[in-house]
Amino acid sequence: MKRIAFYTAFFILSSISAEASVEIALRDYGVVPGTGTNTTESINLAISRILESYDGDGDLILTLEPGRYDFYPHVSMSREYFISNHDQNNPKNVGIELKDLAGVTLDGHGAELIMHGRMLPIALINSSGCAVRNVSIDNDNPQITQVTILSNDTVAGYITYAPAPWVKYEVRDNNFVAKGLGWEQVPCAGIAFEPATKHLVYNTSDIGVGTMGVSEISTGVISAPWRDARLIPGTVVAMRSYDRPTPAIFVDGCRDIEMDNVSIHYAEGMGLLAQLTENITLNRFNVCLRGDDDPRYFTTQADATHFSGCKGLISSVGGLYEGMMDDAVNVHGTYLKVRERVDSFTVIGEYMHHQSYGFAWGCVGDTVQFISSRTMDVAGQPNIITAITPVDRHSSFGAKLFKITFGHSIDTAVDPKLADYGVENLTWTPLVVFSDNIVRNNRARGALFSTPRKVVVEGNLFDHTSGTAILLCGDCNGWFETGACHDVTIRGNKFVNALTNLFQFTNAVISIYPEIPDLKGQAGYFHSGITITGNEFDTFDTPLLYAKSVDGLIFMDNVVRRNHDYSPLHWNQSPVWLERVNDARIQIVAD
Repeated sequence: MKRIAFYTAFFILSSISAEASVEIALRDYGVVPGTGTNTTESINLAISRILESYDGDGDLILTLEPGRYDFYPHVSMSREYFISNHDQNNPKNVGIELKDLAGVTLDGHGAELIMHGRMLPIALINSSGCAVRNVSIDNDNPQITQVTILSNDTVAGYITYAPAPWVKYEVRDNNFVAKGLGWEQVPCAGIAFEPATKHLVYNTSDIGVGTMGVSEISTGVISAPWRDARLIPGTVVAMRSYDRPTPAIFVDGCRDIEMDNVSIHYAEGMGLLAQLTENITLNRFNVCLRGDDDPRYFTTQADATHFSGCKGLISSVGGLYEGMMDDAVNVHGTYLKVRERVDSFTVIGEYMHHQSYGFAWGCVGDTVQFISSRTMDVAGQPNIITAITPVDRHSSFGAKLFKITFGHSIDTAVDPKLADYGVENLTWTPLVVFSDNIVRNNRARGALFSTPRKVVVEGNLFDHTSGTAILLCGDCNGWFETGACHDVTIRGNKFVNALTNLFQFTNAVISIYPEIPDLKGQAGYFHSGITITGNEFDTFDTPLLYAKSVDGLIFMDNVVRRNHDYSPLHWNQSPVWLERVNDARIQIVAD
């Protein structure tokens, strides 16, 4: 913890004020646990009444009693939000909305917030100096369907499986239809888990699932045409769709936000999604199971935490991230694709990914740069926004297209008639500290970083992350997630059996993998200033480090231990594989 204090002081960033505060119990306003009835209306009404009457000078702490609070969508608040990296279906059913606040803390004292149906549990909007503490968030009937394999006849191509006791379903027209309050779906993909360890099953990745052409041969036992010899009896499969309507916690347009001792046990999207926010601290923030005896094997439908277009300091310390259907953390901005060069000072830029649009992209005074989509080279010098207006909407809310004018003339190469270019906002890019966390038993990857400012990844345990443990990325063609890393320190971490499965961008335990369609045509380098020292690699396979388009790379004083937990799987059998890397210092120490 001392080193985190050092980083915070080093970055010279503001922290949440510790002034005198006033504590008000929500119980006094009729919000009590254990009733089984809908808490949504009573808690939001109570918060509104308190804020209207409060005239104190100090910060305000709103407290809940320990216990269970149920939230239902039919009388929830209906809100229209455009949430980065989520499905842009509106409106959203919101459990608790904390909007336009300053210095307000919600302290649950161990309260359990249980959602029913499809809901966004907590939305924190346009607020500053606010915190959420000591709460957990879950759903009584998750949209991920957990089943256990009972038998597997690989000759006949049939499997029998039993849905978990909490799963609601019916067999309709020979389809397995999972059901809940206000939703139903036929799962289309799955992730397989070892029953004893909760590790993902070796060499399975995303699997097809037996949800069509099925029959219920006895109560709670499904027979399905499903040919996969890897699914031995006892294997647990999380069957799902690729829907991600909302995160568990949505933070938008905020400043100086803290999450302390918050646990997300399920969300149909991310655990936490923060966008356009300056300074956010996650202290003991968990996306996790309910302990070792939890019968579930999964947590969130997508990333545990995700930060889009943020600035200031993002700090995640002492968290547990497990069982996610995607990464533990992803930090990035968003490239707009240049659609039109209006004149030498003005372009039309467009949000390109169907899950990322509808929120403000930049402000007057922000610094930007242009990037070639083919080579990821920078075109010209950084520029300053002097005007930005949405083209397709009256405001940035819901917009995809923006007309942007700059203070200096744009490089002549930036012309969509000649080649594809993206524009990147450099002002809305954060410093990152990711320290003393545990990431384990999840799909895809561990930690993703795409920011030009300082990143410190220290003292973490990456345990069976399935794919790559750490990815430094950048893509102006598919995901359109910025940008280049220029100061990254990865030290004192332990990596245990990554790469048991293959997913996108997973070329080694640490993968520096910007998407560059024309690497041979690249003039400069995309990433730079990356130091990887003092780490432990406990691995059954060979690839440790893959790096593409890097200027300045140190891989020294790391200890590598080989084990025989699995057979080598990866197509890459080079411990270190470098593509277009300059000024590299590489050393491998085997224990």
